[in-house]
Amino acid sequence: MTGDTTTAIPEFRSEFTTRESLRVQTADRVCFTVVFLRVQRWDAPVVVIVPVMAMKAKNYYSLAKALRAQGLSVATCDLRVHGEATAKLGERTDFGYREMIEIDLPAIVAAVEERFPCAPMHLFGHSLGGRLALLFCVVEPGRTAGVTVIGTGMVFWWAFGPRRWWEALSLLQWIGLVSRVKGPWPGGVLIPAPMPGGVMIDWSVHSLTSCYRPGGSSRRYNSLLAAMGLPVLVISLSQDVLGPTSSVDFLVSRLPAAEVSRLDIDENSTVANRDHFRWVEDAPAIAVGVADWITTGSAPA
Repeated sequence: MTGDTTTAIPEFRSEFTTRESLRVQTADRVCFTVVFLRVQRWDAPVVVIVPVMAMKAKNYYSLAKALRAQGLSVATCDLRVHGEATAKLGERTDFGYREMIEIDLPAIVAAVEERFPCAPMHLFGHSLGGRLALLFCVVEPGRTAGVTVIGTGMVFWWAFGPRRWWEALSLLQWIGLVSRVKGPWPGGVLIPAPMPGGVMIDWSVHSLTSCYRPGGSSRRYNSLLAAMGLPVLVISLSQDVLGPTSSVDFLVSRLPAAEVSRLDIDENSTVANRDHFRWVEDAPAIAVGVADWITTGSAPA
């Protein structure tokens, strides 16, 4: 990691916790607040939580506390233009997957590495955050010990099954079309909050082709992903309409070299909330399985 990618600037208190935090600035002058929840063991694994699109890092605080209760250190951070990240949506030029994967996550991970120099690092990604985490790992091999994803499938229209093919194809391409014409996505279909147009365009291209082709990037992400050999814990949720099991299965099929473990949360689970967003209300139950996988390497029961 070269020194010109990230710049640390003075610390200040996060809006949602009194735990220690650090402001990190990228080479293109986007600033992030990384919040740390430590355990006493200096060599305990550290988990970096990567949010879903339009959801703030503070919404994962219960998950962060639950993971720490299991003996893991945790770092949380918003995605670009969300939460405590600056600049805000509309204040800077547009961006897409490339900036989040190739600029933002390297800067955030570097800050975590500085604070936990002897700890193995794991990424925990929710939906889009899971895809970003996996793609970051193929850009920066060797920097992470494993990845957990939840609610993360391939948004390829075909992966949603015959009954939902038209819905998936039409809605995601409509979002991509609006974003190409108007710029930032105003929200209201699938994604309730405004989103950068470039992110939505990359999302719609992936939905149409099943290929990761971030605008402005020359990397062959699909080939790199297929060759990735990291341990990956894939968590599916039985009531997840946005990331149904069929799309999760399709994602797993694109990871032939990875050491994939599965945790399929259904009606037989102690997790009561099993949809795309509300699973965080049962974060303590999920944290037990994630922590056990990270520390033992065995698939959760």
